[in-house]
Amino acid sequence: MYRLANSVRPYAWGSVTALPQLLGVEPSGEPQAEMWMGAHPGAPSHTEAGPLNEVIDAAPEALLGEAAVAKFGPRLPFLLKLLAAGAPLSLQVHPDLDQARAGFAEEERRGVPLDAPHRNYKDANHKPELLCALTPFDGLCGFREPAAAAELIAGLGVDSLKPYVDLLRAHPEEAALREVLTAVLGADREEMAATVTEAAAAAERLGGDYAPYATLAHHYPGDPGVLAGMLLNHVTLQPGEALYLGAGIPHAYLDGLGVEIMANSDNVLRCGLTPKHIDIPELLRIVRFQAGEAGVLRPEAGPDGEEVYATPIEEFRLSRFVLSEDGAARDLATALPQILLCTAGRVQVGELALGPGESAFVTPGEAAEVSGDGTLFRATVVA
Repeated sequence: MYRLANSVRPYAWGSVTALPQLLGVEPSGEPQAEMWMGAHPGAPSHTEAGPLNEVIDAAPEALLGEAAVAKFGPRLPFLLKLLAAGAPLSLQVHPDLDQARAGFAEEERRGVPLDAPHRNYKDANHKPELLCALTPFDGLCGFREPAAAAELIAGLGVDSLKPYVDLLRAHPEEAALREVLTAVLGADREEMAATVTEAAAAAERLGGDYAPYATLAHHYPGDPGVLAGMLLNHVTLQPGEALYLGAGIPHAYLDGLGVEIMANSDNVLRCGLTPKHIDIPELLRIVRFQAGEAGVLRPEAGPDGEEVYATPIEEFRLSRFVLSEDGAARDLATALPQILLCTAGRVQVGELALGPGESAFVTPGEAAEVSGDGTLFRATVVA
């Protein structure tokens, strides 16, 4: 078992206060966006034996277990994070596994440098992810029904948006969503900026359901992603609720603190709300133009008080335990690798005492008796 020392990523959209408040430290005055826990080479957790990725590389079967290595190879297949959004993240989608493999191979064939700003595929893996709220958490996730999107956009009273409203009302679902997103992202930038500015003023005036889009426009003036965002479901997660984001689902996190887990990948195709590269043809190939509700997840009760967030993929499995001092200790030993993260109270994991924001990597087969008075998240794999 290893206590983890984890680095914080200072992305501009990060909250100045949320992570320091959880960790019980003074804010630095700078954004603190993500705390990474795992073996991603970009910011691996550190252990007393060295960086976790190097520790795993030295003895993968001992650190990951035979079953995990056989299924996923000699690397930890997930990355766990604390994510603290103080401003909206980019509107984005992720490819499925076949798309990622093909896209990566094609860019390799064309000799596109891995660090090129216009590179779409940084690796050959997919990036499903799950976000569990620790505080009320705002986000955009998946397409609204076209009729509902048409009503929302029409309510702004902006003449230049009427063609989009007509498209949403007149076409079959997939065609309507595809045509409107294509038109918004492909429009003349200056004309679209003027439309977004007018729409933002109306959203500011109307408030209510329009307030999230006024906020987007405040952070990204004139960005077509503001209008693209109006095609999506707005959702506010309550603590303990979660969103699962599979391949092709457009989404953006807006505000709040949560635990995020994902497959180990950097593959992102952006739709807007960003100054970064947007590859519209490739984006439109990856997006799944299917409308429906955002699909809020609530944990399912398992044995010994474990609450599991069920997802359809195998690279990660996230669950939590809400522990109390008068409860019996539980042994979480398993033949799989796991990261245990405390998010509230004090939790004892074997000989390690964990407070909020502290975590441990537990190797396969190792005794991991947990007790205490607090909340503990458990990240592992399905193998």
